[in-house]
Amino acid sequence: MALFDVSPTAARRHAPGLFTRLAAAYHAWNDRRSTRAALARLSSHELEDIGLDHGDTEVVADGRRRSR
Repeated sequence: MALFDVSPTAARRHAPGLFTRLAAAYHAWNDRRSTRAALARLSSHELEDIGLDHGDTEVVADGRRRSR
């Protein structure tokens, strides 16, 4: 008894969506990680120049809006 359907039809039906979603999730995670790292390297004065503070880094990296 087979545990997986490995027919070409099944592979075409499931694989592209799965791999596309995995790649998109990885790229989104990496974008958030690099944004956090870039903001963490800025001084308080540099962050103030762009209207942020260190508490805003998570909000900005996640793409959410700040409530002020």
